[in-house]
Amino acid sequence: MDSHWNDSQPIYRQLRDKVVAMILEGELTDGDALPSVRNVAAEFGLNPLTVLKGYQQLVDEGLVEKRRGRGMYVTPGARADLMKGERQRFLEHEWPRVAATIERLGLSAEELLETSGQGKGDRGQ
Repeated sequence: MDSHWNDSQPIYRQLRDKVVAMILEGELTDGDALPSVRNVAAEFGLNPLTVLKGYQQLVDEGLVEKRRGRGMYVTPGARADLMKGERQRFLEHEWPRVAATIERLGLSAEELLETSGQGKGDRGQ
């Protein structure tokens, strides 16, 4: 987890987003313990209440569970749930803008595949 915070949103929300990214990228998997509130607060110079608020959002979303006296753990299926939500969000909110830009620029599917490294003989295998 990096310690770069920006002013665009509250730090507890950024912390929540960093943990979500760690789950999506497989750095944290089902059953893994999250770093303790105290450790995160000390490492990044944050108020423990800020860390707790970020973690509580994850609990509220069902991505993390509290185990009394033991800490917070990634819930089973958290990555799959996040992937489903992220895919849906992308298709509903980001893809329409991307598709409009592709159309506006007159790009072909072949050009896009070549640019992404998956064109002409390289089908992502």
